[in-house]
Amino acid sequence: MKKLMMMLAFFAAISVANAQEFQKADKSPVDIAHYPTDAAKRAFAKTEAQKNALEPKIRVIYARPYKKGRDVFGGLLKYGKAWRVGANESTEILFITDVMIGDTKVKAGRYSVIIIPNEDSWTLKINSENDGWGNFSYDASKDVASITVPTQKSDQEIEQLSIVLYEKSKNVVHLKIGWDTTVAEFPITLK
Repeated sequence: MKKLMMMLAFFAAISVANAQEFQKADKSPVDIAHYPTDAAKRAFAKTEAQKNALEPKIRVIYARPYKKGRDVFGGLLKYGKAWRVGANESTEILFITDVMIGDTKVKAGRYSVIIIPNEDSWTLKINSENDGWGNFSYDASKDVASITVPTQKSDQEIEQLSIVLYEKSKNVVHLKIGWDTTVAEFPITLK
């Protein structure tokens, strides 16, 4: 019995010594945007109709870098070059239902989001390559949809990259992305 107890103590000491250390907090925290906005809280809805109205349709997971006084568009992010929309891992978009982006039907599923910023417009690319880091895994041949929209200037500086999904009109959700003083909105039609 004494031998067994010593062996257990030995293995416990080894497992504590080899325990995985927690990583330091990331400088660009991860955030999630939903459509509908409160989709993640649908379990708190009081009626079945309210629950159904909060059934998720689109989810975006992204890292939120800070501006930190940098010249973002045309500086940190070069015009005409692919950008993963955020920091760290590629930004992910999940369509729970089929959608239309521009004239292209996109099947329900999980995709990465790429933006090609230009001075007065951004091109959104929905790409079938997932789980990449930065733009290193971006392969334009895997783009499934693309749309270009004009950018707008924000009245206020947006310190941290921000994304929101909202219904602009019936069955048309806008993916709104803003950082620094630039904002772009991409229409997504729910099918």
